[in-house]
Amino acid sequence: MRRSTMLVAALAAVALMAPTAALAANVHFVKGPTFTDNGTTLTTVGKLAGLGNQDLKVTLSITGIATKITCTNPGGNEAPGQNKPGVTASGSQTITRNEIKNGTVTIDVTTLAPAQLTPKQAGCPNNRWTARIDDVKFTSATITVVQGGEVVLSKTYSL
Repeated sequence: MRRSTMLVAALAAVALMAPTAALAANVHFVKGPTFTDNGTTLTTVGKLAGLGNQDLKVTLSITGIATKITCTNPGGNEAPGQNKPGVTASGSQTITRNEIKNGTVTIDVTTLAPAQLTPKQAGCPNNRWTARIDDVKFTSATITVVQGGEVVLSKTYSL
């Protein structure tokens, strides 16, 4: 009896010393997400619930079509690009565990602008021209939430 009591006490002590990680059980949106088209970037805002008490990283990844492109020749004259290629971009927000209140937090993530196109991709006359994306039609957005090194939410939206 004494031996089993000591064993239980020892196991309890080890369990108390082990780092505890309150991981999210059911992360979900309680408000939003909403999306705002900023021309060449996309912003999402929403409120997440069901989070644990660890830092988290929210990533917004987009796909879209570059619908307005400007080609500029070496003399500085501009002309519209001829192609409308697909583009991708992403942005992220890191939220510390201190910002999470009762398992909830508001997110506000904006993507970076898509990488610039080569003159050929844009349909400019030759490689001496430069290309600039002026507008993107966003087709999909994926929100990924990572907490404690685990993906706790990943959802794709058609735009």
